[in-house]
Amino acid sequence: MQEHTEYKTPQNAKLRFFPALIFSSRWLQLPLYLGLIIAQCVYVFLFCKELVHLISAANSLTEQTIMLSVLGLIDVVMISNLLVMVIVGGYETFVSRLNLDGHPDQPEWLGHVNATVLKVKLAMAIIGISSIHLLKTFIEAGSLGVPGSKYTEVGIMWQTIIHMAFILSALGIAYTDLLMQRVAKNGKAEH
Repeated sequence: MQEHTEYKTPQNAKLRFFPALIFSSRWLQLPLYLGLIIAQCVYVFLFCKELVHLISAANSLTEQTIMLSVLGLIDVVMISNLLVMVIVGGYETFVSRLNLDGHPDQPEWLGHVNATVLKVKLAMAIIGISSIHLLKTFIEAGSLGVPGSKYTEVGIMWQTIIHMAFILSALGIAYTDLLMQRVAKNGKAEH
């Protein structure tokens, strides 16, 4: 019996090196996720600072001012949630597995996360954040026309249009995901 031996040419060696290099380049994203963790720390600091300000001035604030302060706190929490989704979901999807199977604190959504699911979740989070900003704008719009008001009718209109664009984009992403799931299901049914 003759033994079959493959000879590696320099060209084949390069092909093995470059795919490995390209695949390893995903680790270049690690500093980006670490930077987002630092940004999350900044948001925790901002939240604590705003909460202390709200508590210390609660007696002298109007109901509208308290509501706006609370909406600001909710906004910080929602942005923080968005950061967690990007950090955890992005790392799991694009860099490396976190191996959290069986961990009691594993987020439910992480078990079936992929790039498309992450996009839909991010789009929904952005809509939530935009909704809070729009609600704050509508509450503060009572001072519309008052000298020094930071809102104009045109500004409010554009903020609403941008919010609607976020909603339409999220619907488009979700619909595309639905179509891709149907195609994948039909492809499996044929095999």
